[in-house]
Amino acid sequence: MQPLPVPCPAHLIPDATGTGAFHNAYRTAMAHGAVFVAIELEGPDRWTVKADTLTAGSGHTVADAVNEEVQTTITRLVQRREVDWGAYTGPIYFMMHGVGSEERARELAAALHAALYGDLEPLARAVPPAA
Repeated sequence: MQPLPVPCPAHLIPDATGTGAFHNAYRTAMAHGAVFVAIELEGPDRWTVKADTLTAGSGHTVADAVNEEVQTTITRLVQRREVDWGAYTGPIYFMMHGVGSEERARELAAALHAALYGDLEPLARAVPPAA
């Protein structure tokens, strides 16, 4: 498996459904010193988005302002009932359960991945603030 590009197009976000697929994607991210991101099918029309910055190593840092924006965005998704209550909002591990489609899960995962590398624009496009 190759490391994900930054920014990562949504269609390249790995589907880590199943223990073997998850471990493979996680080990690949760790081997390349990259942020781990993946989606998993949790049930009919229910997807989970996962991300972990530990795999990127100690040299990878996420600015406090970025972490705050990610937390705010995930909270907004919970309030809009796009993801289930109990989401992990970082600052190291992120998880959003109950995403309604694979396409939306990939979009959110790609936006989160970009944010964890300092680019908040995809996250703002994927989850715009209320007007």
